[in-house]
Amino acid sequence: MTTVSAGVRRLPTDSPWLRFALRRAGRLLVSVWVLLTAAFGMIHLIPGDPVRAALGPTASPELVAARRAALGLDDPLWQQYLHYLGDLFSGRFGVSMTSGLPVSQVIGDRLPATLEIAGYAFLLALAVAIPVGVGVAVLTRNGRHRHAELAFTTTSVVLAAIPEFLVAVALVFVFGVSLGWAPVAGRSGPESYVLPVLALAAGPAAVLARLVRVEMLAVLRADYIRTARAKRLPSWLVYLRHALPNALTSTLTLGGLLLSAMVAGTVLVENVFAWPGLGSTIVQSILAKDYPVVQGVVLVYGLGVLLVNLAVDVALALLDPRSTIRES
Repeated sequence: MTTVSAGVRRLPTDSPWLRFALRRAGRLLVSVWVLLTAAFGMIHLIPGDPVRAALGPTASPELVAARRAALGLDDPLWQQYLHYLGDLFSGRFGVSMTSGLPVSQVIGDRLPATLEIAGYAFLLALAVAIPVGVGVAVLTRNGRHRHAELAFTTTSVVLAAIPEFLVAVALVFVFGVSLGWAPVAGRSGPESYVLPVLALAAGPAAVLARLVRVEMLAVLRADYIRTARAKRLPSWLVYLRHALPNALTSTLTLGGLLLSAMVAGTVLVENVFAWPGLGSTIVQSILAKDYPVVQGVVLVYGLGVLLVNLAVDVALALLDPRSTIRES
């Protein structure tokens, strides 16, 4: 039998962290390729001629032919695909058919507004969901305060079931039109962020609060929590140091998914509040049949979702290395 010397160093690929990083990187590359290919195929699967649709029915055949040649739409499909990938890796997203501006400039001008309301909404959802979920779990543990549990469950289910669009319309009517407490359109100052952020955060906050409560109740029944109580530690120390970190793993996973959903939800919310972000841009571009802009915005949204999911995987690996690395 051949033995391996104890002095021989293990190959770097034996590292579980390296295997985890390679798997995640491979999945990300495949997902990005699928996204890029789907965005490319979107233009060619749409019925009709996008150039004719963008220029209008009165445009001359010569103008349509010139624009198609300028966009490379007369080349073979495989050649268009290679040019498309080459332009993307060079940072070129094409030119808007309606404004004539580079798509990268259009996206760069509108992306910060979308990231702002999505980021603020996510932080607000966490700031509300975690203390509410923990507080209700502590209040209702061991079957106590059934009325509080019923009120919390009913409220959270209703809020989670209402689409962001309807929440936004209700906020506009109540706080903008009826009470006049906040502006209902545009990005004019700090007060203009209030209603869009609330519209995006309401549903995710309700979902996260329910999950935090369920996870917290399970943790409070664990043996190590009973041991901590037996040591007569202060209640706040038991809840914050011993129970809360172990209850947040699933919350972080769902939170990452909800952040992706928030970014996608900006499409409708931005149109309700006339918010100058990517959501309103993609709707305007679809109506104007400005497909290069639509294609670029779809890529940005898709890449955003992929990066958020990657960040969640890395965060989970850091919080719970043994289980996460083993499962990967």
